[in-house]
Amino acid sequence: MELKEEFQEAKAWVGESFHLNVSGEASLFEVNIRYIGGLLSAFYLTGEEVFRIKAIRLGEKLLPAFNTPTGIPKGVVSFKSGNWGWATAGSSSILAEFGSLHLEFLHLTELSGNQVFAEKVRNIRKVLRKIEKPFGLYPNFLSPVSGNWVQHHVSVGGLGDSFYEYLIKSWLMSGKTDMEAKNMYYEALEAIETYLLNVSPGGLTYIAEWRGGILDHKMGHLACFSGGMIALGAEDAKEEKRAHYRELAAQITKTCHESYARSDTKLGPEAFWFNSGREAVATQLSESYYILRPEVVESYMYLWRQTHNPIYREWGWEVVLALEKYCRTEAGFSGIQDVYSSTPNHDNKQQSFFLAETLKYLYLLFSEDDLLSLEDWVFNTEAHPLPVNHSDSSGRAWGRH
Repeated sequence: MELKEEFQEAKAWVGESFHLNVSGEASLFEVNIRYIGGLLSAFYLTGEEVFRIKAIRLGEKLLPAFNTPTGIPKGVVSFKSGNWGWATAGSSSILAEFGSLHLEFLHLTELSGNQVFAEKVRNIRKVLRKIEKPFGLYPNFLSPVSGNWVQHHVSVGGLGDSFYEYLIKSWLMSGKTDMEAKNMYYEALEAIETYLLNVSPGGLTYIAEWRGGILDHKMGHLACFSGGMIALGAEDAKEEKRAHYRELAAQITKTCHESYARSDTKLGPEAFWFNSGREAVATQLSESYYILRPEVVESYMYLWRQTHNPIYREWGWEVVLALEKYCRTEAGFSGIQDVYSSTPNHDNKQQSFFLAETLKYLYLLFSEDDLLSLEDWVFNTEAHPLPVNHSDSSGRAWGRH
């Protein structure tokens, strides 16, 4: 984006002020996708050594999280000096969290030469491949002690979402050599289609949530990434399913646009329901907030790149205008508490994913396809670009450009 001075300032801050000798606890998942993802991208985009070294050092601090009987990590890692291991003895780990380490940890091994990072995530994959899955579905909670599912809740929204995303992205990032990831993705997608996919009376396609066989006819904003994911995975599906997946991606993305279009602010709620004549709207104030989330514009970007249908740029521009009108403040941008109010209250927070993801996906939606081409880059679940391994075809080292 040509923000050269700002970059130098940030680079200096990472080198001088980003200390890892902190105490306290942190989410393994969030540190991985936000910090490690961001540092890896900064390294691959610039070649500046400071980012590579910081990423590896931080990765090493996360390794105690994997000291469990199964090797499935607990969700929280303790950074207290000298206190390795678990801060809390919580009962279960979350699918989207332990399932969204793969891309970054393979790059940590690539950049450090230390196999431990790749071994940790390959073991997670092995556990998930072997475990019995209800109807081929992956529940959201797994015990890192017993290796059993804790309850049979299944979701493509929060708690499940990025696990599925990292399967198809592992396949793409490997230069289409990671057959295990490919097979697990398409099998999971078929189970989701069979048991979770619905069309409302009004003709809107949505992915419901599954609780032990009973469906909640609701879709979270977080689940709206799935239109983009299904589009991204369409080209490598079985030939007879490719057109079907492209259409499914478009339909889900259209449903998510409806959740925006049916609000007073033209921004979408945290969750929306399909019941008794009311469709694609939140049913209670506690689900009516918008916290600058990216998943809907993320899908617009993927669908634009795949189809070049101008509707996706039009929909993206609606979001730009709504953000300017309702979320911009003197000090930055803020989430809002009720998308159905034309004078919404601000929540006084600018989430880091607003910069990492929402604005980046909007910028890419209005850029040429060769800016961070999807042939060469895979975005982690925080929209940090990681290079595709082209070594098989071009002789370049794995993961290097």
